[in-house]
Amino acid sequence: MSNRILPALPGLSWNVTRRPTWNTRIHTAVTGREARFRRWSYPKWSYRLSYEVLRANAALAELQQLVGFFNSHGGSAESWLYEDPNDRQVTAQAFGQGDGTRKAWQLVRAYGGYTEPVFELDGVPTVFINGAQQTSFSLVNGLLTFATAPAAGAALTWTGRYFWRVRFLQDQLELNEFMRQLFELKSMEFITDRT
Repeated sequence: MSNRILPALPGLSWNVTRRPTWNTRIHTAVTGREARFRRWSYPKWSYRLSYEVLRANAALAELQQLVGFFNSHGGSAESWLYEDPNDRQVTAQAFGQGDGTRKAWQLVRAYGGYTEPVFELDGVPTVFINGAQQTSFSLVNGLLTFATAPAAGAALTWTGRYFWRVRFLQDQLELNEFMRQLFELKSMEFITDRT
């Protein structure tokens, strides 16, 4: 597991693909009636990026940066962090309601009305109880623990940025040199890793 972040390179092309995936077991009876069982609590998000231009000259070394990043993680062997430009921060995100006894809460983010946990934070979040900023808490893998349990009915919110822990789907990259020291990468795929 690595905490390195995928380098932001200027040759990234449009048509970045992002797809939520679920794992559902469907049992069909002889009558045709179905029973469906959700195997995962949350979806896995998969991404496909393409790079129109990766410059390989000594001054820019974009190709070398990307290939070095890929190789340092052994392809799909090791997870790393991705900063999704469209899903990387929250503002005043509700994550719970105090009950007077509970101290620990998992930070979450809502996307289109669906809420899922956040594990990898980019810095220390700003945390509020009933709109008052808090500083007395600890944080490990998105699990926030207050020093004192919030009062019953207290609204808990946070503002901050996060990453997605992902791994490459393939163990190879196909790079096409279309001009001297200019390469394209038609497809690089990775998926969230909840290990």
